[in-house]
Amino acid sequence: MKTRKSIRILGTRGIPAQHGGFETFAEHLALYLTRKGWSVTVYCQEKGDGAVYEDQWQDIKLVHFPINYKGAFGTISFDWKTTLHAARYQDGILTLGYNTAIFGLIYKILGLKNIINMDGLEWQRKKWSFPARLWLYLNERAGCWIGDHLIADHPEIQKHLATRVHSDKITMIPYGAPDVNSASQELLATLKLYPQQYAIVIARPEPENSILEIVTSFSKRSRGMKLIVLGNFNKANSKYRNKVFAAASSEVQFPGAIYDQQMVKALRFYAYLYIHGHQVGGTNPSLVEALGAGMPILAHDNRYNRWVAGEDNYYFSNTHECAQSLDFILENKELLQILRQKNRIRHQTCFTWESILARYEQLLCEHF
Repeated sequence: MKTRKSIRILGTRGIPAQHGGFETFAEHLALYLTRKGWSVTVYCQEKGDGAVYEDQWQDIKLVHFPINYKGAFGTISFDWKTTLHAARYQDGILTLGYNTAIFGLIYKILGLKNIINMDGLEWQRKKWSFPARLWLYLNERAGCWIGDHLIADHPEIQKHLATRVHSDKITMIPYGAPDVNSASQELLATLKLYPQQYAIVIARPEPENSILEIVTSFSKRSRGMKLIVLGNFNKANSKYRNKVFAAASSEVQFPGAIYDQQMVKALRFYAYLYIHGHQVGGTNPSLVEALGAGMPILAHDNRYNRWVAGEDNYYFSNTHECAQSLDFILENKELLQILRQKNRIRHQTCFTWESILARYEQLLCEHF
């Protein structure tokens, strides 16, 4: 009888997904592997004190670690404890992110296989302090050495990692997104929105996500539609937040961070335009999800976004270019209909969950 393959997934706050792209990916991969007959364990970070406990969700074993610390120290504490726990078993290890990759030395000593998704170039992000950037830089280096195999989510990340290790040690697999062909229009009413009467931005309110540039560009003139900026401004730098709010016209709305997946799905599906200001990183999940919803895209012009969204969409490098693009795009409805069709084709060709997850399983089977 064939032995059932086993894997432990570390590095996220857990599933079911309630946070960012890594959690969403972990949920999709865990469900996919379970359907394929794998034994899957996912580690989950909980708030507060208490003992470690286990339960199940959709035939996936969840191991919950209550953590009483907040912020980066809480994450480091969680990663350390889950690494020690996973090291007790002979399962394959999939680590999502390299922020505490040095802990994987334990797996190396014990002879356990550890595949690391190396995420983006976190140490280059300006939002981190120098000590934080140094910690991330050293852990990226450690991950390259300690990991048995590395996954890059973007060709540019793959090129970067190839300056650290031999290219044979790296596999490029991007993120996926669902194909969204319908959504609840009634959900829009809670924000007093109507289909095709608003553009949308979904991003953390940070300078490197171009929120100020987008809001300023949109507010240069009356647009005859709204700009919806989803993001938690309560956690944003106060000076930056004030600049964004001061630049906003009456057509710009800030509903805060929305985590309800059906609401976000509806907001994407019925939007006139998706504006993506991320300046750094690899394959951004939100950009892939925009393709899956058939959204026309205006994105910050960099090698990361251009590879994901392709050459058919529109790009900007500064406030002036963003404003010019908005002037043109918002007056050309027929063009946007063509973009919708092309973006759906690009999603089906490159970023469906089924194809992405099948590539992950193939890689895991080769190493575990």
